[in-house]
Amino acid sequence: MLSGTFSARAYSFFDTLVWVAGLNLLWIAFTLFGFGVFGAGPATAAAQIVVRKRASGSAAPLLRGFASAYFRNFFRANILALPVMAVAVALVLNWNYFSTSHGIFPQFMAVGIFIAAIFLAGAVCYVFPMYARYELPLPQYLLMSSRFAVRHLAGTVILLFVSASVVYASSCLPGLIPFFSIGAWLYLTGWLCDRFFTANDESVSAAAEPAARTALQGASTA
Repeated sequence: MLSGTFSARAYSFFDTLVWVAGLNLLWIAFTLFGFGVFGAGPATAAAQIVVRKRASGSAAPLLRGFASAYFRNFFRANILALPVMAVAVALVLNWNYFSTSHGIFPQFMAVGIFIAAIFLAGAVCYVFPMYARYELPLPQYLLMSSRFAVRHLAGTVILLFVSASVVYASSCLPGLIPFFSIGAWLYLTGWLCDRFFTANDESVSAAAEPAARTALQGASTA
């Protein structure tokens, strides 16, 4: 009994590990297919779509599902991702400029830019998992991701910790990057966000039920 349970868990672990490695390679390949800048957004959207399907128990083939989601969302994902990339680049350039300057004002600006970068990173962790789960107008994804990051600080801290851990591990072992780092980050953040969104949806539904019953009772008495 115990050996069977251990074998099942070991198989599940290694199966997930192989799946994450495949996701990593697909993200790199399809990002390069889109010339980097124009491929990263659709590749990330496709990755989060297949991660959500796997989290829900779907056993769809990884390559077919990833390729289908990539081409189906190519233009919408780029419209969503390119502004985020532009803001990230602007923050990095400004931080490099102010952090190397002398004086109180440049250092104050560098600190402010660093805080803005952390907030952007927290919001970005939610953007494409939200894109994979909900049908919203494109500008709403950035707005709702920012609000969700602020309202659910515990989840945001967890996502930032996971992101920092992946970056640190990749800096210590650069060989992880072409095989696991990106796929692991996509899988972990996508899985966590799916749990956060599910919990939020359930809490919203639970809060809405008493209000609906009160309104129904008021209508019946009237």
